[in-house]
Amino acid sequence: MPWDFGGVPPDLRTWLATPRGPMRVLIPGCGSAHELRYFAELGHAVTAIDFSDVALQVALKVAGPFSDAVVKADFFKFQPAAFDLVYERAFLCALPRSMWRAWGRRVTALVRSGGVLAGFFYFDDNRRGPPFGIAPELLERLLERFERVEDRLAAQSLAVFQGKERWQVWKRRL
Repeated sequence: MPWDFGGVPPDLRTWLATPRGPMRVLIPGCGSAHELRYFAELGHAVTAIDFSDVALQVALKVAGPFSDAVVKADFFKFQPAAFDLVYERAFLCALPRSMWRAWGRRVTALVRSGGVLAGFFYFDDNRRGPPFGIAPELLERLLERFERVEDRLAAQSLAVFQGKERWQVWKRRL
């Protein structure tokens, strides 16, 4: 996949370098799940979901001893308890725009009050995709129950996202 980073992005490493205590983490559309292993090695309780059998086969290999955290599931039907963190990396931009409002509602339901949505968002006005870029104003509307607390250009992006990907952290209001 052109959006598989093949490792743990530096922005995530930097963010997790600040002690946060153990978190319940969801990684939707986990792909190869490099981040799953990283979160788990830091002591976080992680669930990584994907509906693609091909992605899940790769994720299980990468996850190694944490493979029990890899789950075949549909993000829109998955019914766990709320998470402290939902990690976004190339999931929203892989969804057709017609599904974005449902994504916003689902993220809001999955992040506990005071929890966060953190990760990478692809901003572009190109109508073709995937990846489908989003306008900042639309992302703000989709995340109306959140407050953006961090926002910066991604330190290292894949070619497909170069110059248009931002690391953002959104805190869910109480």
